[in-house]
Amino acid sequence: MTMAEVPANIEKWFTDQNWEIRDYQRSMIDAFARKQDTLLIAPTGGGKTLAGFLPSLIDLSEKTDGTPPRLHTLYISPLRALTNDIERNLNTPVSDLNLPITIGVRTGDTKSYQRTKQRKTPPDILLTTPESLMLLLSYPDADTYFSELKTVIIDELHSFATNKRGDFTSLALARLKTLAPDHIRFGLSATIADPKSAANWLGPTGEPAEVLEVKGDTPPHVAIMEPDNRYPLGGHNSRFAVKDIYDAIKSAKSAIVFVNTRAQTELLFQQLWKINDEGLPIGLYHGSLSRERRQRTEGMIASGKIRAVVSTSALEMGIDWGDIDLILQVGAPKGVSRLLQRIGRSNHRLDEPSEALMVPCNPLEAVECAVAIEAIDEGLRDGEDYTDGAMDVAVQYIVNRACAGKFKKRQTLNEIRMAWPYRNLKKSDFDLLVNFAQDGGYALKAYDRFSRLNETSRGYEISTPQQARRHRMNIGTIVEYAKLKVRRFPNMASKRGRNIGEIEERFVMGLAPGDTFLFGGEVLRYHGVRDMALEASPARKLTPPRVPAYAGGMMPLSTFLADGVRRVVSDESQWSRLPQQVQSWLTLQSQFSELPKKDGVLVESFFDRGVYVIVVHSFEGRKVNMALGLLMTRRMERRRLKPLTYSITDYALTITSIDRVDDVESLMREDVLTEEYERWVVEAPMVKRSFRKIATIAGLTEQRLPGAKRTMKQVSFSTDIIYDVLLKYDPDHILLRIAREEAERDLLDIPRLRNWLADTQGKVTFIALPHASPLSIPAMMQLGKETVIGDAKIAILEQASHEDTAILRLQKVEDYLDERDTDP
Repeated sequence: MTMAEVPANIEKWFTDQNWEIRDYQRSMIDAFARKQDTLLIAPTGGGKTLAGFLPSLIDLSEKTDGTPPRLHTLYISPLRALTNDIERNLNTPVSDLNLPITIGVRTGDTKSYQRTKQRKTPPDILLTTPESLMLLLSYPDADTYFSELKTVIIDELHSFATNKRGDFTSLALARLKTLAPDHIRFGLSATIADPKSAANWLGPTGEPAEVLEVKGDTPPHVAIMEPDNRYPLGGHNSRFAVKDIYDAIKSAKSAIVFVNTRAQTELLFQQLWKINDEGLPIGLYHGSLSRERRQRTEGMIASGKIRAVVSTSALEMGIDWGDIDLILQVGAPKGVSRLLQRIGRSNHRLDEPSEALMVPCNPLEAVECAVAIEAIDEGLRDGEDYTDGAMDVAVQYIVNRACAGKFKKRQTLNEIRMAWPYRNLKKSDFDLLVNFAQDGGYALKAYDRFSRLNETSRGYEISTPQQARRHRMNIGTIVEYAKLKVRRFPNMASKRGRNIGEIEERFVMGLAPGDTFLFGGEVLRYHGVRDMALEASPARKLTPPRVPAYAGGMMPLSTFLADGVRRVVSDESQWSRLPQQVQSWLTLQSQFSELPKKDGVLVESFFDRGVYVIVVHSFEGRKVNMALGLLMTRRMERRRLKPLTYSITDYALTITSIDRVDDVESLMREDVLTEEYERWVVEAPMVKRSFRKIATIAGLTEQRLPGAKRTMKQVSFSTDIIYDVLLKYDPDHILLRIAREEAERDLLDIPRLRNWLADTQGKVTFIALPHASPLSIPAMMQLGKETVIGDAKIAILEQASHEDTAILRLQKVEDYLDERDTDP
C-alpha cells in the first residue's frame, strides 16, 4: 500500500471524529493520483465507502467559485436506500469542512423537478442507480453532461456484477469510458468470492482493476438458535421460535431481523407484535413500502428510536448504523457472502466483532446454517460465476445509444466489447441484434410498432421521438408483475387516503371486497381498485388475513452451501456442531433408511395416501431439481408409469405416480438430456416463460406505456403471440435462440444437471421403505406441486401436509424401528 498525503483540514476532521485515516484509505487517494482503477475489498465498518469518496472530496475541495457546474464523481448503488444513506453521511464532512461541493441524488424516488434541475445544473457528486444512469445516457446531451467526469464509484459490486443488472451496468460504464476516457473506476465490496474476475469486470477489457484487499482482524460471532420448541419438519415459518426471537431482541440494544421474502416480513412482524407485552418499538422494512415509510424507518434506526426492525435484503447493504448490536437471520441464508453482508450491519466498526444469531426453520436449514458458520470461520466465500453478457440487455443498450444520437455500427460494437461480459461478442451476433432493434426481424418488420431504428448514410438513429419515450419508460432489466398503489383510508367514510406502498396486481386479482390482508405491519380490508390504486382501510382481524407474495422472492441456494449440506449430512462425525434436535433427526434417518453418500445420490420410495412416492435427494438446488423433475416425469409418461405431480426443494425432488417405479436408475441416465430434453424443449413452457422476460428487456413489448401500466396478463398475452409467430415463421430468430439458452442456464441450469448426472451414474442408492423417512418428510411438505398432464388424468393431490401429519409420519417411523428392536 502506498501512503498518500492528505490535506491538513481533512486529517484534522478525522481526528475530531476520534478516527484515524487507515492505510487503505490513503492508498485509494494514491490510486486516484495514479489514475488506477481499483477494486477495494474491505470488511464492513472500516470506512470503505468513505475511502472511495476521499479522493473526490480532496480534489473538489480545490474548486473555485467561478468553476462552471460539471459532474465530477458518479456513485452507483444497487439500492435506492443506500444512496439516501450515503448522501446523509457525505453531507457531514462537506458541511463540517465547509467544502464548496454539491451533492445530488437521482433514483426512481427523485421528483421530476429535481431531475430537470440536475440535468441543467449537474452536482459535483451524483448518487444514482444503474437504471437512472442509463436513463441519463439516453439523452442527446449525455456527451456534454459526462464530459468532465473524473471518478465512478460502484458500491456493493458483488451484489449485481454477475447478473443481468451487472451486464446492464457494465454497458453503461463502457459508454462512460467513451464520453470521459480519463475517468477512474473504484469498486467497493466487503464480500467478493472471486477478486480476479471482479477486477476484470470493473476494468475496461484487457485492463483489469488493481485489487486492494483488506483483511479484518475481528471475525463475527455467529451462533444457531436452538429454541424451546421443536423445529418444524418442513416449511419456512418462524412462528415456532417467535418467543425466542423476541427474547433476543429484548436482550439487545438494537437489532435487525432479516428474513428472505417480503411476505415473511409481514408475517413475522405480526407474530412479534402479538407477544410484544412490553411495547418495544419494532418496525418493518421492505421494498414495496412507500418511499416516505422507508425513509422514516431508516431515520428512526439511525437515531436510535427503534429497538428492532424486521427486514428483507433491502437493508443488508451499506447502511451505517453503529448502534445495531445484533443481527438475527431467520431462515436459511442461501449463501455465505449474503449472510456475511447481513451480519455486517451489526457493530459497524472494524475493531469490534459483529454479533449474529441464526434461526433455522427446519432441520435441513439448521444444517445449512452450520455449514455457513463453518465457512465464515474458515474465511471462505461464495458467489455466482461471471458469465458472458445477456443479449437482450445488449439490444436495450443499442436502442439506448440511438436515443442519444446517431451511432456507427463498428464504433458501437467496439464500445460494447469494452464491457467485460461482452468482450467475446461476435460481429455476426451484433449484426443480428442491430437488425432486430431496427425492425424486429423478418417476421415482424411489416409492423411499425417494431421499427425502432432508422438507418441513414451517417449511421443509425432512433426512428421517432415516441419510440425514444417508450424506451426511456422501460429502461432496466427487472421484469416484474404490474403493481398497484396501496391507498390507505382511516375509514371508508373518509375521502382522503394516503399511499403507503405498492402491491402486485396478481395478488389483488384474488381479492374480493371485504377480504383482509397484511401490509405495512397492519391488517387492511380491501374495498376495491380505483385509478390504478387499491383502496383499503384498517380492519379488525376477525378472519386470518392473506399475505401478499411477490415474484422473485425465493432465493436460490448457492452451489457452495448445497455441497456443504450434503457433506455434513453424510458424515456423522460432523454432526457435533448441529443442534441436538437435528442430530437426533439424522440418527433416526440412518437407522430407518440410509444417509445420502457424499459422492452418490439416495433415492427413497414408499406408498403414501394412495400413490407411490419417489424422493431423489440430490442436494443440487432448485434449478437442477426442477429440470430433473421435468425430464424424469416425461420419461415416466412415455413408459406409461402415470406420474401425477412433482415438487422441489433446494435439497430434493419428489415425484408421485399411480404405478410403482422399481427401475429408478434408468430414469436418471445421462441420455435423459438428449432424448427427453430435445423432445420437451420444442413446446417447453419454460422457454416461453424465458422469452417473456427477454422480449420485455429487449423492448419487444413494454411494461409501461405513456399514461398507463400494462398488466402482466397483457404483457404475457402479447409476448406469447409474438413467440408463436416467430416459432412458425422465423424459427432462427435471435430472440428464440436467446430464450432457449437462458432457459437452459438460468431457469433449469442444464450444464450443472449434465455434470451431476455424469457424476452419479452407477452411484444411485435406491431404497424401498414402508413409510416416508425422516429425510423425505421435509421434501413432501413443500408447498406447490407441478401437475403432470398425461395418462394419469386425475385431480392434483392435496397440497403439502400439515405439521401434525408430519409428526404422525415420524411416529410411524419410530414404530417401525421398535418392531425391529432398534433403539431410535
